[in-house]
Amino acid sequence: MFIDSHCHLDFPDLAKDLDALLQNMQHNQVTHALCVSVNLPDFPRVRALAEAHANLFASVGVHPDYEDQIEPQADELADLAAHPKVIAIGETGLDYFRLQGDLEWQRERFRQHIRAALKINKPLIIHTRSAAADTLRIMQEEGADRVGGVMHCFTESWEVAQQAIAMNFYISFSGIVTFKNAVALKEVAKNIPLDRMLIETDSPYLAPVPFRGKQNQPAYVRHVAEEIARIRAVSIDEIANATTGNFFNLFKSSRYGLSN
Repeated sequence: MFIDSHCHLDFPDLAKDLDALLQNMQHNQVTHALCVSVNLPDFPRVRALAEAHANLFASVGVHPDYEDQIEPQADELADLAAHPKVIAIGETGLDYFRLQGDLEWQRERFRQHIRAALKINKPLIIHTRSAAADTLRIMQEEGADRVGGVMHCFTESWEVAQQAIAMNFYISFSGIVTFKNAVALKEVAKNIPLDRMLIETDSPYLAPVPFRGKQNQPAYVRHVAEEIARIRAVSIDEIANATTGNFFNLFKSSRYGLSN
């Protein structure tokens, strides 16, 4: 079976077809999905999905691209994350690609998320784009290794992956790894220790081949697993079993009632 470790089923384009998406998950042996928060005003929608469906889970956080937000504080995030179906803090991190200028507010927001994760003892979902050095530095300064987490939709170098793994983080691959031009990322996927790997869709974005350019959905995560199996010359079952077990290990299955 497969688990989509990062999707946005609350986004309107997916929410309107939720029943069909859940059926497609079942047909493709995708047993669980983690619905990830990107801002606090919409967090109740994310939480409601997790409350309504036994195989869906939620996170709470504010994405680094959401500039015009009331800045979340660690105590507030920790309180929201106390809900039993909220299994992670994030997504959080740094993005220097989309936004320019003084981005100290991004760095402070990131620190608040890490502090919340430490308060509630739940793992982090980290987004980093064109900001790897600062992302790793802040993770180290704030002690993110004490809770660990996942570097989601990973597109960085093997060196960055190694440093994240050393800080108790998993590396998650999205549909990007199936793209023909993602040569360097395929090499990272080949070398990542299997016990530190997750798979995701980041739906509705980044649909894998053969659906590239179309709306993504959690059912398509099996195509990510299939490409990684091809790259590593192993069976699809080996990737499915490893990434599923890793999801349960990271998100502390016994504590949150998850089971495989």
